[in-house]
Amino acid sequence: MDAVLALYQSQPFWLWLVVGCLILAIEAASGTEWLLWPAVSAGIVAIVTLLAPNMGLPIEVVIFAVLTLATTLASRRLIRRVNPDGPDINDRARSLIGARAEVTHPFVDGRGRVTVSGSEWLADIEGDAPPVGGSVTVEAVDGSRLRVKP
Repeated sequence: MDAVLALYQSQPFWLWLVVGCLILAIEAASGTEWLLWPAVSAGIVAIVTLLAPNMGLPIEVVIFAVLTLATTLASRRLIRRVNPDGPDINDRARSLIGARAEVTHPFVDGRGRVTVSGSEWLADIEGDAPPVGGSVTVEAVDGSRLRVKP
């Protein structure tokens, strides 16, 4: 811990840059798209500490928190403006509703498998089902199963 404090006292820029890179690495590994803005905010704080190195950790943490909140809220507003009817970009299942899917395994007793957006899903269908290779439309998502219609 003393080494981290010594690094912060001599080079706060590098500490904030490392924090930003770590958050970005976690974002890249998880793919949630929620950690992108805190990573950007940490990078901005790193630049601010480069320009004003004697600001102090409490002020830097406040700047980081305010920037994270502001950039996250701004991005949500931008996404709503650009895609007002679209589902949350982090809710992949809801984004499948209305998509065309291809039957990959035959439906038996209303249950089969379909491929949509490059992934294979368990699917339920009411009534007559198309043969393998046929096309269906996703009506709803119920957990890990899709409800489809011909």
